[in-house]
Amino acid sequence: MKQLLLVSIMTSFLFSCGKKTPSVRSKSASQMEIEIVDLLRDSTLNVRALELDPSGGASFALSNGKIGTISGNPNEEASLTFQLKQDSVIPNFRSLAVTDSAAFVLSIASPALLYKVDKDSLQLVYKETHKNVFYDAMEFWNNQEGIAIGDPTEDCMSIIITRDGGNTWTKLSCEELPKAKEGEAAFAASDTNIAIVGGHTWIATGGVVSRILYSADKGKTWRTYETPIIQGESTTGIYSLDFYDEKHGFAIGGDYMKPADSSANKIRTKDGGKTWELVAKNQSPGYRSCVQYVPNSNAQELVATGFKGIDYSKDSGETWSHLSDEGFYTLRFLNDSVAYAGGAGKISKIILRKKRNSKN
Repeated sequence: MKQLLLVSIMTSFLFSCGKKTPSVRSKSASQMEIEIVDLLRDSTLNVRALELDPSGGASFALSNGKIGTISGNPNEEASLTFQLKQDSVIPNFRSLAVTDSAAFVLSIASPALLYKVDKDSLQLVYKETHKNVFYDAMEFWNNQEGIAIGDPTEDCMSIIITRDGGNTWTKLSCEELPKAKEGEAAFAASDTNIAIVGGHTWIATGGVVSRILYSADKGKTWRTYETPIIQGESTTGIYSLDFYDEKHGFAIGGDYMKPADSSANKIRTKDGGKTWELVAKNQSPGYRSCVQYVPNSNAQELVATGFKGIDYSKDSGETWSHLSDEGFYTLRFLNDSVAYAGGAGKISKIILRKKRNSKN
């Protein structure tokens, strides 16, 4: 392993509860209202990787090689804690995963650098150098087994897997994976290209071709499913995927270069990803980089976010209400009313609540 530089972040980046930016409440016509409380604001922040911690807080990783944490209740302090640098390379982190004992951060471009961070050590556990290497997302099935996906370096998507708690990672050969189609890749927009329920795994690809790769056995075997989402250009396709259970899933995306286009950017499955249907065609929202099911909503409630704002659906994506113009790249639900969100220059807490005059 080459020399690793670990630098503490100045304490001026630490914001306590008493110094949080005042919250903003939306004026949406929806039955749901939203409150946004900033936990950390700094112009250097670019947060696309965010995951909940077992402690009840969250971890996040930045495009400038920094890693931060949100402490759990009651303090809810957000702070930057580490600066990672490999020789002269400052990693651009877009993927992050958390187990009970460690956090993992993965950079996008060559050389791809995957670090394991725990209370006792910081290790570079995987490195890949290739002109086309570009990793997009990472998740764990359990404390021992995890997966990360990236753009093709050969004629299949890049998939690396660990079976020993993240200490070693192995890249699957293209003989073990479906062949990628011309122009098929993935987007590192929100670290939500992978959805896991038990041993079931769904991966969203995007670009000229946008499909679903599915494994029923934690990455040992794979099959593909077609989708009706907009595709055909390098900037089109699925940007984010979530599953509520083994049957119900939702994906969103569109065209990053045409963010208002909502003609075919939201799709839904009710059979575990085998078939997908377009929903809310020609209805807002347009392009969004992240979608998540609201917990305990029986696969009915969804929240989507992107740089153009936050939107909510109460009917499995059939209709949507715009909650806020404030944009975020990614979010994760702590419970059915609170989520943490990351974007350009900020980490925030998002509070959802039904309006007092709402009967539904």
